[in-house]
Amino acid sequence: MHGKGLRVLVVGAGLAGLAAVRALRGWGAGIDIVERSSGPVLAGSGMYLPGNAARALSDLGLLEQVADVAVRISRQRTATSGGRPLFEVDVDRLWHGVGPCLGLHRRELYLTLLNALDGQPVRWGVRPVSVIGVGSQTLVEFDDGGSDVYDLVIGADGVHSTVRRLVFGNELVRQLDHYSYRFLAPRSETDVAWSVQLGRGMQFLTVPIDDRQLYCHFNIGSGGARADWMQVARETFTEPVRSLLDQTDGTGHAGPYEEVVLATWVAGSVLLVGDAAHATSPNMAQGAAMAFEDAVVLAESLREAEDLTTALAAFQARRRLRVDWMRTQTHRRDRSISLPPVVRNPLLTMYGRRIFRSNYAWLLNRP
Repeated sequence: MHGKGLRVLVVGAGLAGLAAVRALRGWGAGIDIVERSSGPVLAGSGMYLPGNAARALSDLGLLEQVADVAVRISRQRTATSGGRPLFEVDVDRLWHGVGPCLGLHRRELYLTLLNALDGQPVRWGVRPVSVIGVGSQTLVEFDDGGSDVYDLVIGADGVHSTVRRLVFGNELVRQLDHYSYRFLAPRSETDVAWSVQLGRGMQFLTVPIDDRQLYCHFNIGSGGARADWMQVARETFTEPVRSLLDQTDGTGHAGPYEEVVLATWVAGSVLLVGDAAHATSPNMAQGAAMAFEDAVVLAESLREAEDLTTALAAFQARRRLRVDWMRTQTHRRDRSISLPPVVRNPLLTMYGRRIFRSNYAWLLNRP
């Protein structure tokens, strides 16, 4: 199917929305983009992109640009809170033939996708207030007083999606029993490894994102914010965690792990993608990866189908099992943090590499 004569609305100019627009270039449809933020959101800390995210970026024609502003991560290391190694994975080898693993600032990834619009305008500071099916089309009313009719509406507006609330009902966001604190700290070593220390019910992760900075992620499985989190981390973990905490005021992003689980991502001519459809725990670093894969598969489904209804059904059929499998892996990994160290540490020493490979096994294949 060719998109000529069709009108598409993409709600959300974050990573998922921008990737969807990029994927649909050349399809022929007219595309409108609205974003509730008043302008580009350049805030944020670091990101880790596994090999399947890089593969999807390659499919979007953007891997080279992203790799130019990223650090290639070659190994992932897991240790106890006291620094004793548990296991190490050569991720270059694991993802060989798929794509490199990359650490980078979210701003750099976002700007690469934003620049890839190639002049496509974004209506900033605008959000839908009503999304109503009219025959095979959808009437959308906006908070600036405007309205329009579209053949396809793509809700790519994040965990707390307006499109999902208007079309699918309740918020449908589930808070998980993990709370995280993310910030940037100075990078003093040239090592290009993803590293994590595991404490009792908590972990501290670092990823190099450029020549000067590390992305730090402290996760505690107690289910709520703690004013003393920096002290808790300092008392739990050894170096380099203590030095990193000494070099930062801890400002950054804090919040609970959240997930979205829906029976369907399609309602008439409305489709949810990215976190709006299937947000999950970040412990496998699959948020951006799943959004990029969604964009690639959506474009393929639209081009291969005879009509929109068939295309959206095909998209959901291709993505559902993969996303559900990935969510199951995140639940298992989150539960492992809560295991007593006396059980968890010997288990990871013996089987850590095997467990790690099994966690990502399905993602090595194309979506």
